Amino acid sequence: LLIGSTLQCIALFLYLPFDGLVSLYIVSAVFGLSQGGIVPSYAIIIREYLPSSQAGARVGFVMMCTIMGMAIGGWMSGWIYDITGSYAAAFWNGIIWNFLNIAIVLFLIARNGKSKFTGLKTAA
Repeated sequence: LLIGSTLQCIALFLYLPFDGLVSLYIVSAVFGLSQGGIVPSYAIIIREYLPSSQAGARVGFVMMCTIMGMAIGGWMSGWIYDITGSYAAAFWNGIIWNFLNIAIVLFLIARNGKSKFTGLKTAA
């Protein structure tokens, strides 16, 4: 999740300076691949950190929130474009939400004390 969110944030940054078709395809590929890694990681994280008896309800809730966020994000970006006349502010909006996501992930890793993925203890 952390890697995917970071790559997605970087891709959003890369949309800002480039406006050519080739760069659009390349940045969109990075963005899409990172998004494809984020969504499946939610189920893995729930499986690893929460009781298995609650997995179904929690995965459903997280996916519902994810889909609602994507729907609102698309609408919000269009609204920001309508107000500003530029997609730059809409990309900054996405970047800010990615930073929030990254901060939450880092907080949860620090709170847990060790990463189950790597088995390494985090710095205290």
